[in-house]
Amino acid sequence: MTASEPNFVATQYAPRAQEYLHSATHSSGADLDQVEAALRGRDRARVLDLGCGGGHITYRAAPHVASVVACDVTSTMLAVVAETARARGHGNVSTQQAAAEDLPFESASFDVVLARYTSHHWDDLDAGLREARRVLKPDGLAIFIDVIAPGSALLDSHLQTLELLRDGSHVRNYSSGEWVAALARAGFAVDSLTPRRLHLAFAAWIARTHTSATHVAAIRSLQQAAPARVREHFAIAADGSFELDTLTLTAGASGR
Repeated sequence: MTASEPNFVATQYAPRAQEYLHSATHSSGADLDQVEAALRGRDRARVLDLGCGGGHITYRAAPHVASVVACDVTSTMLAVVAETARARGHGNVSTQQAAAEDLPFESASFDVVLARYTSHHWDDLDAGLREARRVLKPDGLAIFIDVIAPGSALLDSHLQTLELLRDGSHVRNYSSGEWVAALARAGFAVDSLTPRRLHLAFAAWIARTHTSATHVAAIRSLQQAAPARVREHFAIAADGSFELDTLTLTAGASGR
């Protein structure tokens, strides 16, 4: 990733920290419950929340582990996470500004690496996953959660177009097959895949990213003109609300 690219993402998200802190979509969900369950009994673990955003993984992890490092490219996000962690009594939380592709941590320095709804912003998925593997201990646990692209080219094109119109820092949502292959290239072995559906209320979805009126109109136009197959897959409602496929992947080092 070049120096300008993390700065672009940081600039895009600098004004949005409070929206992501209070986002119902990001602050709740069965995927967070799954992460919290995986961390119980790991009271000595050092955890990396990679691309922490509003910090919702951090707040779930902190009560169960020794320490959490919340890492993000956006300084305002990190300030919100630090303040919120203090307010909630999580004294074991620290923050670090860094891009996923260039982490300032020693190799094998974390017991757990968690990344939720962040990888679609990485300029280089392979580089980010290699860094995640590098900083994870050989017997460590990694959990990656993100929206995934459908296997159909038609559905994939619709998804990527809407995502980019809504948020200029969007890079790509990857398919489950692309995820598994990329994790293998980075030195991970996938232990489990848990698919889910995520409902997105349109008004809140565009408000969170301060999407311009021009782009909102373009998104609604695409939704309304979409073929039946697209409307059905994404369960597009009259007000523009819709559903996406997500995937939770748990993994460890290959060759364990």
